[in-house]
Amino acid sequence: MQSETVRVRRVSGAFALIDSLKRHGVKHIFGYPGGANLPIYDEIYQAEATGELQHILVRHEQGAAHAADGYARATGKVGVCLATSGPGATNLVTGLATAILDSVPMVAITGQVPRGAIGTDGFQEIDIFGITLPIVKHSYLVNDARDIPRIVAEAFHIASTGRPGPVLIDIPKDVGIELFDYVPVEPGTIKLPGYRPTVKGNSNQINKALDLIGAAKKPLLYVGGGAIAAGAHGELLELAEHFQIPVTTTLMGKGAFDESHPLALGMLGMHGTAYANFAVSECDLLIALGARFDDRVASLPKQFAVDAKVIHIDIDPAEVGKNRNTDVPIVGDVRQVLIDLLRRSQELGNGIDLNQTQPWRDRIQQWQNEYPLDQPHPQENLSPQEVIVEVARQSPQAYYTTDVGQHQMWAAQFLKNKPRHWISSGGLGTMGFGLPAAVGVKVALPSEPVICISGDGSFQMNMQELGTIAQYSIGVKIVILNNGWLGMVRQWQHLFYDDRYEATNLEVGTPEFVNLAQVYGIKAIKVTQRHALPDAIAQMLAHDGPVLVDVRVTRNEDCYPMVAPGHTNSDMMGLPSPNPGQISPSMVTCSNCGTENPVTHKCCCECGTKLLDMPSTVNLPDVTTLAG
Repeated sequence: MQSETVRVRRVSGAFALIDSLKRHGVKHIFGYPGGANLPIYDEIYQAEATGELQHILVRHEQGAAHAADGYARATGKVGVCLATSGPGATNLVTGLATAILDSVPMVAITGQVPRGAIGTDGFQEIDIFGITLPIVKHSYLVNDARDIPRIVAEAFHIASTGRPGPVLIDIPKDVGIELFDYVPVEPGTIKLPGYRPTVKGNSNQINKALDLIGAAKKPLLYVGGGAIAAGAHGELLELAEHFQIPVTTTLMGKGAFDESHPLALGMLGMHGTAYANFAVSECDLLIALGARFDDRVASLPKQFAVDAKVIHIDIDPAEVGKNRNTDVPIVGDVRQVLIDLLRRSQELGNGIDLNQTQPWRDRIQQWQNEYPLDQPHPQENLSPQEVIVEVARQSPQAYYTTDVGQHQMWAAQFLKNKPRHWISSGGLGTMGFGLPAAVGVKVALPSEPVICISGDGSFQMNMQELGTIAQYSIGVKIVILNNGWLGMVRQWQHLFYDDRYEATNLEVGTPEFVNLAQVYGIKAIKVTQRHALPDAIAQMLAHDGPVLVDVRVTRNEDCYPMVAPGHTNSDMMGLPSPNPGQISPSMVTCSNCGTENPVTHKCCCECGTKLLDMPSTVNLPDVTTLAG
């Protein structure tokens, strides 16, 4: 019997690239064309014609990287961006650095000059492979078109496994044109010798962790972005409730734990809640899940949770013990380790004596009563905090992106997010991230509400992406907290540089954002008065399409609490003075939202409004020493 003849398919490198991307589930690419990547764009043209792929034309390559980043953070899938050689490739650098520091799975594809021109300083030639080595998880320079299917499969595997991160693929123009016999490489078939991330935690270390949890009188869960990446929110909730352990999160960990839960303490660190910072300063056991003890959380690592034993669970062994000594290190996927820890706890039947930790939870509740987040209501202006609270009240389930600065910290303080609904640049602190990231989220999840919270300084970093939003009718909502300053830099100049406000005043030279949006054909609203805010936000959310809301807020509002550099977490600036005096045991109704609050609260526990009408008093425990 004659054997069946296998028909060899001869294709170009560019075809192999796009076909390999489609095989890996890619539906959207964010990019910008140029001479060196035109063969790739010619194949994208064919793929778009059949509806298999959509290319989103950004207005700057940095926007492509941030859009792919937002796409990945919101979905957990690998985001893809595309740029040409030279300046197109270098414009991705900030986005790649943002992604590596926040552990975001991305594949960045760049065009390159033809192989024969590499090293000649040809037009738009740059060594993007070398430039990006410190800010990617892995890099490829493709010298043979036959390698493209394997390289794409490896890139997606590396980007999405272990500690996620960006991978760069640099493709010379002639490699994209070159024809070869194409053999596809399917997802999941790649085996990389030497690359085997540890997923399962060591059982002996898990037993040691359970011993420490059982002995702790003041335990605290400290949760970072690794818990989000691992999808560990269900196991985290089970762990916290099983052992009744309070939970604080980093900026990157927001959403991993329901911040409305009685055990939630919100964010800790430089602009974290007072009660989270007090708790980490006094705990006797700190359980770190996918967190890295960075300087915005632990300004003084040797004095951070100084009296606590530390259990550190992280998939990246390089992070365990790097900044803070660890008593029980466990390398592994956060979710898998928690599954094993909970299973082992059930096998041993060791719960925790709630009487043992009740005084600790009572103490934390006392801090929450005495030091709630403050939402000012100035007589003549809107405060930025009340804008965030109103947006959150009307759209609690939205996906939120932010830029970087004071508005980012206020959003982190007052928004209560679900997993993957908080998308913000943490490690690099990239101004200009929020708008293109929102584009990526909305493209990925077109039926979900997506709101970008920005400042007037950050927004101007990438406001050209309004063109992308207009071209594709991407229905993101943009709220600009406009105070006419580079607000966080101004705050530092105020606090540490004797009010020498150099190069931070943006009053002159900032466009009218409403007019700018309207030029792009985008609906825009300007808000200057408190009474107009609820209706403006309602209009924004009801409109079927993109909307920009420019809210003029108090110019000189500072973001508190604040842990100054070189200070411990318990030594915070901007805390209200504790009131150990005489307060009645009755309730007080918030004049802003109507929530009933214990009179021990200085501000509403729901919206942060100051509670001004306090009844007569009774003695409270003395907490005057808690602020250090």
